[in-house]
Amino acid sequence: MDEPVRSALTGPHAHFAERRGRLLRYPTEVSLWAALPEDPGARDWADAAALAGPGGSLGLVGFDGPAPDGWEVTFRAGGVQLVDAGVTAAPDPETVRLGPADVPEMLDLVERTQPGPFLSRTVEMGTYLGIRREGALVAMAGERMRPTGWSEISAVCTAPEFRGQGLAARLVLAVAHEIRARGETPFLHAAASNTNAIRLYESLGFRLRKETAFLAVRVPEVLEREHRHAATG
Repeated sequence: MDEPVRSALTGPHAHFAERRGRLLRYPTEVSLWAALPEDPGARDWADAAALAGPGGSLGLVGFDGPAPDGWEVTFRAGGVQLVDAGVTAAPDPETVRLGPADVPEMLDLVERTQPGPFLSRTVEMGTYLGIRREGALVAMAGERMRPTGWSEISAVCTAPEFRGQGLAARLVLAVAHEIRARGETPFLHAAASNTNAIRLYESLGFRLRKETAFLAVRVPEVLEREHRHAATG
């Protein structure tokens, strides 16, 4: 759980893993998350650049160190990791399972609500549940990283005009029920600044496990010669 991306990509999500040297990452259309070693050196960053490609992006959980010269930091924030400490997980009769055919609607909802990264194949990472009103998708939540024995609840979002009805809480509890049914334990990440979400999750029975960090970086369009040499040498 201290390295959830690496644990997921060497465990239940190993079929997604793209590897170069000590770097692991998800395919770009699945997730931006990658796993650097704790002490990344020039070769590790060169491997990251080779996998992502010029101008490509990587997301890192738990890494708050500097990026190499020339790399653009596109996002940096403190975060929290919350774990199940007695969540009252339960199925919800109004929820529906979402799959590849629902991705256009899911992407539209994400664009309007900004719950965090959600891409064209993110739905493949686990179970996604939604709530529809008059046929339209108005709220959803699902699973993202799956370290061994755990599953992360993510993409929790509700269309603005349907907020205040408790839909997010119901979906979190329904997804937690799906996770528990597999014998796994639900957990969550949230930006430390998102105090409303953290209060909601704590009211549902999650507790703080640790503080963490989120970092997103972009590879330079033109790599310096020493980075190219480290990747091929």
